[in-house]
Amino acid sequence: MLIATDAESRVRVLDWEEHEANMLRLLRLHYPRRHTELIPARSTSIATRAMQAYFEGELLAVGSLEIATGGTVFQRRVWDALRTIPPGQTLSYRGLAERIGQPEATRAVGMANGANPISVIVPCHRVIGSNASLIGYGGGLSRKQWLLAHERAQASPGKQGDTLPLPGF
Repeated sequence: MLIATDAESRVRVLDWEEHEANMLRLLRLHYPRRHTELIPARSTSIATRAMQAYFEGELLAVGSLEIATGGTVFQRRVWDALRTIPPGQTLSYRGLAERIGQPEATRAVGMANGANPISVIVPCHRVIGSNASLIGYGGGLSRKQWLLAHERAQASPGKQGDTLPLPGF
């Protein structure tokens, strides 16, 4: 993974190594004037340690990481709402649009989800189609399926809330 933070250690971008070109495109889009100096996260950084803990099964380790994003006001609302979807649960694009109080904005929510610069920490992988299909993940559908399976395997059973059933899980 590639992780960059700002001088205050807030995560600004996180993406898969093979998606570096797309990550750089999103950075240019979100920070066109380069107001923010980004710092590659070191192996000892809070963000890197939290990501390692997440992959070792401590799913809540990334929830308290501070983030800072560019983007529009609408995109930031969507990204904030993504962080309210608990690990091991999923929500449809329509459900996410309803959660932010704009049920008619399903398509716009999908576009904002796709422009998310902070993968996993802002869990866009937890958003699925209304028919429970795995759609729309920049890291690839096989990775999205793996992340959801990882979270479901680690999450404790309990109230499922907005969870939609996924085939094969």
